Amino acid sequence: MNENNPYATPESDVVSGAPSEMVYMGFWIRVLASIIDNLILMAIILPVLFIWYGGGYFEDESIISGPVDVLLNYVFPMVAIILFWIYKSATPGKMILNAKIVDARTGGHPSTGQFIGRYLAYIISTLPLFLGFLWVAWDKRKQGWHDKLANTVVIHT
Repeated sequence: MNENNPYATPESDVVSGAPSEMVYMGFWIRVLASIIDNLILMAIILPVLFIWYGGGYFEDESIISGPVDVLLNYVFPMVAIILFWIYKSATPGKMILNAKIVDARTGGHPSTGQFIGRYLAYIISTLPLFLGFLWVAWDKRKQGWHDKLANTVVIHT
C-alpha cells in the first residue's frame, strides 16, 4: 500500500484487516455490556436528578420533568456513548468485556458518521419490539439492524 495515498484504506489496529478473522460478539455478551453501561449511567445521572429535582422526581408520572431531565436522560447518554465510540471504539461495558466496534468491511476504526448513524439507528432497532437488537442472536455476523445500517460489527479484541 502506498503510504502517501490519502485515499488508501487505513490499517486496522484490531485485526489484520481481514473480516474473516474477526470473532463476533454474540447477543448475551452485548446485553451484559449494555447492562454495565446503563448501571454506570444511572450512577451518574440519578444522584444529579435527585439533587436538582428532589425525591419527588422519582414519583412524578410525567415523561419529561424539565430541561435538566432532558439533558441528563437523553442528551448526556447520547453524547457520552458517541464520544466513547469515537475515541475508544467501545463503551465502558464493551471495554470491560473486551469488545470493540469496527468497520464491517475493513476491520478498522469506523468513521464518526458511522458512529452517529449507528446511534440514530438504535431507534429503528427499537421500534418493532426491539427486533433490531434481537437480530444479533440470529445473524451470522452478530449484527443488529443498527450495525447493518452503519456497516459495523462488534468483535472480541
